[in-house]
Amino acid sequence: MNNGFACPNYHAAMSRRAALKVGGLGLLGLTMPNLLRAEALAKADKIKARAKSVIFLFQWGGPSHIDMFDMKPEAPEGIRGPHKAVASKADGIQVSEHLPKTGQVMDKVTLIRSMHHEMKNHNSAGYYALTGHAPPSDDQRLRDSLDLFPGYSSVVDAFAPGSGEMPTAVSYPHVIQDGSITPGQHASFLGKKHDPLVVLQDPNSPGFALPELSLPEGISIERMQARRELQKLVDAQARMLDFSAQARGMDGYYERAMAMLQSPRLRDAFNLSAEPEKVREAYGRSTYGQSCLLARRLVEAGTKFVTVYFSNSIGGQKTDGGGWDTHGFNNTRMYPIIEKYHLPMTEQTLPTLLTDLDERGMLNDTLVVWMGEFGRTPNINKNASRDHWPQCYTTLLAGGGVKRGFVHGASDKSGAYPAEHPVRPDDLAATIYHALGIDPHTETKTAANRPVLLADGKPVMEVFA
Repeated sequence: MNNGFACPNYHAAMSRRAALKVGGLGLLGLTMPNLLRAEALAKADKIKARAKSVIFLFQWGGPSHIDMFDMKPEAPEGIRGPHKAVASKADGIQVSEHLPKTGQVMDKVTLIRSMHHEMKNHNSAGYYALTGHAPPSDDQRLRDSLDLFPGYSSVVDAFAPGSGEMPTAVSYPHVIQDGSITPGQHASFLGKKHDPLVVLQDPNSPGFALPELSLPEGISIERMQARRELQKLVDAQARMLDFSAQARGMDGYYERAMAMLQSPRLRDAFNLSAEPEKVREAYGRSTYGQSCLLARRLVEAGTKFVTVYFSNSIGGQKTDGGGWDTHGFNNTRMYPIIEKYHLPMTEQTLPTLLTDLDERGMLNDTLVVWMGEFGRTPNINKNASRDHWPQCYTTLLAGGGVKRGFVHGASDKSGAYPAEHPVRPDDLAATIYHALGIDPHTETKTAANRPVLLADGKPVMEVFA
């Protein structure tokens, strides 16, 4: 058994020593191939954790790989875009001319340039990106349900929970949606007790703290012990995610919420005012910038999985907010928008976070994942912008045992399809779990008691040093 869930049926239930003992007794007639298989599986059960924690920076809306980390300077004008490709600090890796500081940390990262899938709608692709499991259909009307898979953070909470008073998983500062709330942001059939702590306040606002789990005015901690009062607070969290309170694990969720209420360590982690002003300015005085700083503070305090959402909406039509969905709708244009907002925001935050982690000695055991739900079309459309393109895009990994200054996979000459070593979200999920020491092929049960694997893909072992 594994945290209350069945182990994979292909896992040996005995060590090699036990197998030899039974074989020696002549009770099972164990053959040499079976002995070798038992030994191999026993070794597979002992995956070495390369990372202690994950910071998952989700770029909702779909950033353009061709205009950032997979530049195509030799492609025709209608494909390569107006921005120049410039050399980075890593040999052979070019980035956009609008990302010079980011280019200086390319020697700390691995780029997977061959990500691909078939989901063209935001909610379907977003769910796939957040869980590593393909949705039942590519449908923008995809709604959350207990039939769908849990997010990465909840899997980590269920199968490799942290110890101590810090929550295993924290997600903020948004619940993302496109029409309806995007599935994959909570524990689903694993049970409500494995939901991440969701914080929907702006880390850049004065007096930022833990409002969702703060004591209401006039209520002491003694009164808060009463289940009714606590339930009111926790139910408010449940409503934020808009899913049924009938999910399993309510009692465990209440207990953990109470522990958080009394945790000085957690409150200290959320106290961004304790950071030197110079550090806060380096990350940028924006919601996303301070969210990235908070991510560093949380993993430093012991949280294992932090999810930071770039925006609550797919956006793409404003220069002061929103996600990466830059089609050029409503007489807008992609390049002026990303030049004024998305690229400067990335330039401010990503290199600052990676450098900060590295200088603190935290990057080696903190895996940073920067990705969207898909990329954007190789061909620039009639609005001088780019549309959805899941057939090929780039994911950035840093720390947590991955190689530095490395590129895995390649796209073709126009950035349209993988040309080498294609990687699916299923494989990326397996890679994240493997980095944390979780066997991605561990079996669990759905709400309908159907056996499923945590990840259907294979870890991309080539990205690890």
